[in-house]
Amino acid sequence: MKTSWFCGLALAAGLMALPAFGHHSFAAEYDASKAMTLTGTVTKVEWMNPHARFYLDVKDDSGKPVTWELELGSPNGLIRKGWSRNSLKAGDTVTVQASPAKDGSKLANAKTVKLADGRELFGGSASETGDQKADQ
Repeated sequence: MKTSWFCGLALAAGLMALPAFGHHSFAAEYDASKAMTLTGTVTKVEWMNPHARFYLDVKDDSGKPVTWELELGSPNGLIRKGWSRNSLKAGDTVTVQASPAKDGSKLANAKTVKLADGRELFGGSASETGDQKADQ
């Protein structure tokens, strides 16, 4: 009886820890030493935890659109930095200062997002250099 109780408790503890495995550190995924600028059209916005993200169609050298995934901070952190759920919408043209993914994929961590009306919003994600901390 004690063995089955212990196994059940261990299984429950293991299942509760699973969401923690999905989270990553900035330094593990992004390269802060390789700043980049992307200008393009927003195609999709996902306003959800643990990180909001949006997708941007950026024209490559041949003029063909390439979709980039841009990670932001948490929705709560973004709201504290001046964002609203409607700050970005599909069809908006924006310029993003970002740190690219280390693996070379079309993924980056947005440091700032300059909106078409000229406003510049901070991405709200933690960075290796400590200049932008999520959820301050």
